[in-house]
Amino acid sequence: MLTFGRHVSKLSGYAPALPTPFTADGTIDFGAFERLCELQIAHGATALVVCGTTGEAPTLTAKEQRALIDATVRVARGRVPVIAGAGSNSTAHAIELARNAEAAGADAILSVVPYYNKPTQAGLCEHFRAVAAATGLPVILYDVPSRTACGLADETIGRLAELPQFIGLKDATGDLSRPLRLKGRLPAQFRLLSGDDATALAFIAQGGHGCISVTSNVMPSLCRVMFLACRNYQAATTQRLAAPIAQLTAVLFRETNPAPLKYALSLLGLMSATLRLPLVVPSDDVQAEIASVVTRLAVEYSDHMIGTISPPEHRGRSIAVA
Repeated sequence: MLTFGRHVSKLSGYAPALPTPFTADGTIDFGAFERLCELQIAHGATALVVCGTTGEAPTLTAKEQRALIDATVRVARGRVPVIAGAGSNSTAHAIELARNAEAAGADAILSVVPYYNKPTQAGLCEHFRAVAAATGLPVILYDVPSRTACGLADETIGRLAELPQFIGLKDATGDLSRPLRLKGRLPAQFRLLSGDDATALAFIAQGGHGCISVTSNVMPSLCRVMFLACRNYQAATTQRLAAPIAQLTAVLFRETNPAPLKYALSLLGLMSATLRLPLVVPSDDVQAEIASVVTRLAVEYSDHMIGTISPPEHRGRSIAVA
């Protein structure tokens, strides 16, 4: 029996792909993480996505991932669904992560296309079906070929969607024709979610249901208001709100995610900018650019910013840790 919980099967709107805060010595800062989860819910996030790309999942142990999911579920308290990243290029490891996510109380798993191996479409089908068979949780597929060097074909998505356990797709291809192509071959309840902030609004306008977002970590309520305006065909409002979100998105992807995001959140006093190697903090030029944009938006859209700008003397200079 599928454990569809807390309306995850009808997910829409903006859900943050949460970063994992670290202390200076590289351990997880659970206090900062739990505060971030609470703030996201208060500012209108429709779900919390943990242990994904933005959460630096490749550098986390299985025990750390389980602890982060536990913490997310504890903070959420059923108010929004918790979606746990449970992907690997080893099917056996992906199954282990999926079972751990289920045991921790997640509402669904986000399962990425196996990276590095470059399996065939037949291999992808077998991989995802094996993961689904090992858990009672709903599965959201994650297609991000820029990171995996392998993509999900439309036909493969259609075959997997025949099984009710596959409830959605996080699409980070940037292919804006995809929602229109997929709509006719997928069940009506199947959720199409953008995984690319730069094209998310256009994706939604073409029939997508929402976005698993990096940008919404910083301005979740503004993303929510923009999404609702788009859904209500309020074109002028949508475009007005899209401009600052696009400016923020541009600086958050100037270098590899989540380094710019964590630096932005450090400016807002929400976490350290520390990352685990091989990721490092943004270059000085990019840090200055992020600070300029975030500072300006914090003044112009103070009601929508998730934190407040910390004085420079309190920011410190974070490092990358092994």
